[in-house]
Amino acid sequence: MATKGNPGDNRNNKGPVSIFIVVALCGFFYILGLWQRSGFGKGDSIAVEITKHTDCSVLSDLNYETHHDGDAGTPDDSDGQVKEFKPCDDRYIDYTPCHDQARAMTFPRDNMNYRERHCPPQEEKLHCLIAAPRGYATPFPWPKSRDYVPYANAPYKSLTVEKAVQNWIQYEGNVFRFPGGGTQFPQGADAYINELASVIPLDNGMVRTALDTGCGVASWGAYLFKKNVIAMSIAPRDSHEAQVQFALERGVPAIIGVLGTIMLPFPSGSFDMAHCSRCLIPWGANGGLYMKEVDRVLRPGGYWILAGPPINWKHNYHAWQRPEDELKEEQRQIEDTAKLLCWEKKHEKGEIAIWRKALNNDECNEQDTQPTICESANSDDVWYKKMENCITPAKPGTTWKPFPERLNVVPSRITSGSVRGVSTELFEEDNRLWKKHVNAYKRVNKIIDSGRYRNVMDMNAGFGSFAAALDSPKLWVMNVVPTIAEKATLGVVFERGLIGIYHDWCEAFSTYPRTYDLIHANGLFSLYKNECTAEDILLEMDRILRPEGAVIFRDQVGVLKQVKRLAKAMRWNTKMVDHEDGPLISEKVLYAVKRYWVAGDNTTSTD
Repeated sequence: MATKGNPGDNRNNKGPVSIFIVVALCGFFYILGLWQRSGFGKGDSIAVEITKHTDCSVLSDLNYETHHDGDAGTPDDSDGQVKEFKPCDDRYIDYTPCHDQARAMTFPRDNMNYRERHCPPQEEKLHCLIAAPRGYATPFPWPKSRDYVPYANAPYKSLTVEKAVQNWIQYEGNVFRFPGGGTQFPQGADAYINELASVIPLDNGMVRTALDTGCGVASWGAYLFKKNVIAMSIAPRDSHEAQVQFALERGVPAIIGVLGTIMLPFPSGSFDMAHCSRCLIPWGANGGLYMKEVDRVLRPGGYWILAGPPINWKHNYHAWQRPEDELKEEQRQIEDTAKLLCWEKKHEKGEIAIWRKALNNDECNEQDTQPTICESANSDDVWYKKMENCITPAKPGTTWKPFPERLNVVPSRITSGSVRGVSTELFEEDNRLWKKHVNAYKRVNKIIDSGRYRNVMDMNAGFGSFAAALDSPKLWVMNVVPTIAEKATLGVVFERGLIGIYHDWCEAFSTYPRTYDLIHANGLFSLYKNECTAEDILLEMDRILRPEGAVIFRDQVGVLKQVKRLAKAMRWNTKMVDHEDGPLISEKVLYAVKRYWVAGDNTTSTD
């Protein structure tokens, strides 16, 4: 049968060329499976599983020839000789470029400035591959990963001593065990969350997204999954060694971050709930600056939980071993700021207080002191912007739907016209398109939603439709909206009940190495072609991707040829396939798997 739009073209006939392609594709996964079993791969059997499930009847019609645009006559030199990137020195095993301890100490300590992002200049960037530690193992599947982490993956015992009585973490043989405790809830997160649920509606889907500031090892976020609530956990890279790394090893969303001098990388009105459990943040200081930043990212009607000092100081100051007058003043400042923000206190018992943000600005008209209103025309323009000591007006919109209903309902930010140039029809078409794309991905890699991939990242998330199509209790998606994207769509992502962050991919992401299982990059390299090099972005992807982790690239064929060439130099196995609509589409898909290798290895397995 002739290809549509190309009369008489018999390329798609199942002749010798097609058979060769099928054999080559199946052979690729078969050899990858043999490599997996050869002793180089110490993790799970990803390659073997892909080999088992590859549907060659589906893939048999794929045609890898180029058919389009200026790329049509370009020789494919993606398999040419490329100098392989060398491993970095072993001291960089846990390197976090924009949160480097040595660089941090050169910045002022005022307002935690030195714990914020401070990225290396171009000439100081590493152009090598970050190794995994010896003995690195694939994390346990969720929910076992919530409670157990292989010791070799994050070999730091300091918290087992420092937080021993608080039940944060325990060392048992070759694993760390996480009993679910915290400084404020040493008896376990479940009981603590149930107490919160007596005030906050955590069981009906109305509270879906949460922000945990000063999260420790993220046990609060880990146990909130039982309520179908997803928390973004934030903690600095400080003396509490590897707390964010532990969170991600457990399969809990987390980033390295701090409330300091710059705004949080989230749009206004994002989270349904925010939380601080003995997070040591000076909430009442600087005119309530940090409370105003929490107010900015809370949606109207959202909740703020503060547990620990100075709440109920009259009964607790002896146990806290702090001056009574100091605690009294701290709580006064917090109460005054909450009143200024028009937050209603819903609960105070023991060491826990809960406030609720007003549903609309009209509820705040009758106040003795009128607050300063932020003048910025775009409250979502937050990347490296200084925090302002003012109140961000709430965005117009309707009441959010409960989750999971809100996942596919057109968000109010779109129906109200808050996202310029985006219509209801455009959103719905995007949603349909990504369901189609994800179904095509699953036909190639059928273990995508098997539980093998827990921590997933979408590097150019748009409306979050890739994450919505993947939605599963076995995984979560970090939806990244690039700061240079044409449209600021991250607010839409949050309104759907998903989580994400703004980021510039010319810089390193605020995470530890080896923290994501699956990375999706749609149109990313075309977007950044005039901003920074593909090599820089790919090296950062390699840093944050686990050994034997997978990547799915979707882009123009010419762009993917360059990506494939560089990926080969990074010890990745790759395979490019046609768009699911056929070979005449210039957009292609490149699948990649990062090989297993650890510090001290001079070589890795090859194809």
